[in-house]
Amino acid sequence: MTGPYAVTVPKGYRIGVWEVRAPIATGAFGSVYEARRVGDGDAAGLPRTAALKFLPTGTGTPRQLTHLRELAEREVGLHRRLRRPRLVRMYETLVVDDAARPALDGATVLVLEKAEGSLSALLSASPCPAAGGALLAQVCEGLAQLHRAGWVHGDLKPANVLLMRDGSARLADFNMAAELEGTHAYTPAFSTPDYTPPELLWSEIGERGRRIRPSADVWAFGVLAHLVLTGSFPLPGGTPTARRDAGAAYARGTEELRLSPALPEVWREIVGACLTRTHVERIGTDALLRRVAATTEDTVRRAGSIRSIRSVLPPRTRTRRAVLAVAAATVVFAALGYGISARNDDRGGGPGPEFTDQGPGGRTATVSAASYGSAELRTDRGVPPAYRLLIVETAHDCDREEVGPPLIAAILKVESDFDPDLSDPAKNEYGIARWTPTVLRWWMNEDGTPGETVPEPPFPPAESIPAMGRYLCWITPRLDAGLPGDRRVLIAVAYRTSYRKVNDADGVPPKYRDYADRVAHHLKEYTPPGKK
Repeated sequence: MTGPYAVTVPKGYRIGVWEVRAPIATGAFGSVYEARRVGDGDAAGLPRTAALKFLPTGTGTPRQLTHLRELAEREVGLHRRLRRPRLVRMYETLVVDDAARPALDGATVLVLEKAEGSLSALLSASPCPAAGGALLAQVCEGLAQLHRAGWVHGDLKPANVLLMRDGSARLADFNMAAELEGTHAYTPAFSTPDYTPPELLWSEIGERGRRIRPSADVWAFGVLAHLVLTGSFPLPGGTPTARRDAGAAYARGTEELRLSPALPEVWREIVGACLTRTHVERIGTDALLRRVAATTEDTVRRAGSIRSIRSVLPPRTRTRRAVLAVAAATVVFAALGYGISARNDDRGGGPGPEFTDQGPGGRTATVSAASYGSAELRTDRGVPPAYRLLIVETAHDCDREEVGPPLIAAILKVESDFDPDLSDPAKNEYGIARWTPTVLRWWMNEDGTPGETVPEPPFPPAESIPAMGRYLCWITPRLDAGLPGDRRVLIAVAYRTSYRKVNDADGVPPKYRDYADRVAHHLKEYTPPGKK
């Protein structure tokens, strides 16, 4: 551990079913530690690892305690009332009861979803990440989810944007958040100057704190977008104090807003609409989200690349191509407004987004989603463009020749007709690959470890298809050599039943012959001419 932590917790410390392992981060009012679930306590719904946020609500002066407890109540209150895809999840809250450790006794502990890093850390390591637009779209989506639910974040900044294992973003740290009462909410008189709009820098602070509007989060988003896309703050100055003074001059009308020349033209209007002199002129959150989604979609459509997602992922998780495919599909398609639908096939209008496809000899070419991997998977037989990237890259991630894109596409066709919303409760099967939750748990992680908890449907294609590839790759060498018939069809049947049943039947079991025939038909249909 380096530097002082607001709350010092020793490694190995136990609270509830959690054991502290290592420090993650600290702020002025609390500290976060990585923890693992241990013991025989009730672990229903709890992950294997989590982030424990310790707030020292049991120590300090009466005034400090009052303030800390208010911050804890704000954060806990929001987590208990809101669960949204772009907000970091809270699993439970605990209170430390340890008289032997006065500094910890009485502390409130929030058990939170563990992230892989933060936007702050990413920007420190790689200013102006290539996937910055994708991340900003998700941040904006999180703000919209908060504001529509009637809450204001109050402290949006890079440190409070977390990056998950799949590269997606979550908003976090809600101890400054407040629920709206009409047009305003009330927050403590604390903020980060660089992300505070001019009207709040010297605003009056009443008994309930400072009045704040959702427009304050919109200003903070504008600053964040400028920083992510240019590596600099939009207001001049070498220190937060200098930039605060520049903000005051801008609000008075004595200075103009001078956005960086490095800011992409398509973002200039968006950032300018966020950074207006007064809150009255500022763009609303829903309108902002529409502009950001449209701008990011257009960017991906014109010049998107799989490799542009790499900077989102922490280095230790960027080890295999399936992770990249999951991140690309999740961040580009799902988050940025590309509807994934079985109806979005090759007969639909427009080429869709573009990607950089590496061909023989290392040559690259920009291709549309509808033609991605055309040398390996036919483009004129109804495989939806939205899934071609996932199918082709998932096949590449397996070192078995039999597990190619046509096989994966054929199985998806037979299992679900490419329906991402398939739900068959009678068989407990869901999603495009017809996973049962307990089986998917074992194949959902790229590193080969089972999921920390049994997943709950719906299962998105970006999760289901790579998991299918891992399972098929595992099945293939377990089928007996010399079985009669097309080995690819045998692999598909083993996916539907098990490799043991295929081995015991010395081929396709009679019950699954119709399934095998349909897979064989689509295999032939999806395989390009000249390919086996």
